[in-house]
Amino acid sequence: MKLNITKPLIIFDLETTGLDIAKDHIIQISYIKLQLDGKEERKNYFVNPGMPIPQEVQELTHITDEMVKDAPTFKGLAATLAEEFKGCDFAGYNSNNFDIPMLAEEFLRAGIAFDFDKCRTIDACQIFRAMERRNLAAAYKFYCGRNMEDDFQAHLANEDTEATYKVLMGQLDMYEPGKQEEPERQLPNDMDVLNEISNKRKNVDFAGRIAWAPIKGADGKPLLNPDGTERMREEFTFGKYKGWAVADVLRRDPGYYSWMLSSDFTLNTKQILTRIRLRELHK
Repeated sequence: MKLNITKPLIIFDLETTGLDIAKDHIIQISYIKLQLDGKEERKNYFVNPGMPIPQEVQELTHITDEMVKDAPTFKGLAATLAEEFKGCDFAGYNSNNFDIPMLAEEFLRAGIAFDFDKCRTIDACQIFRAMERRNLAAAYKFYCGRNMEDDFQAHLANEDTEATYKVLMGQLDMYEPGKQEEPERQLPNDMDVLNEISNKRKNVDFAGRIAWAPIKGADGKPLLNPDGTERMREEFTFGKYKGWAVADVLRRDPGYYSWMLSSDFTLNTKQILTRIRLRELHK
């Protein structure tokens, strides 16, 4: 089976110095670029993070400070990657929760505002959880019929990328309409459907500090647009204003905006917050 793509697809994986999107950095990025004509191009880069790699990360990934000391920084790769990724959709494993936000943050640090909002982001992990709910090794065993450790070395981006590609193909094969009787277990080979399944959480920013929420009337029921869809607004998901509309907080407590911009939030969160503030100022 071939992926039914309508624009180039980047299947990728990152290794990083840690899990804090605001503070940690990429040490390896690997991707497979699928073209509409079926051509596959593989790239793998080690990246100098500009900071020591924690010992536990070195033990987990087998990527050492020595291996990346002469590698380019992400800033040095950013323009090349942005051009390579232009006009593409993205796929990964748990990528919508971590890899996409981390990649977006690294682009912003490099002075490039790569717009992931224009991309469909396919997350094989979210599809797996929706269908079977397990991790990458179990997904590989379930969909590919082999033990991942027999075929790949875990926690290397290029190895995990290859495994993710095979898992995604296995998912489409297993849940192909016609092979499953139950409609809820049928998975069409359609990037829009895969994108929808992969993005159940309606975050506005990648870190999930701001999320879309329905606007409710006095009776507690969601208000509807003329086309019957729910009216939505951006709300904070944390802190003393959790559940409050961002626009309302910016009007009632202007200092909260300054506090967030000076605090340890991701650049993407600050960018989204500024975008909302400017929109409200120009209403």
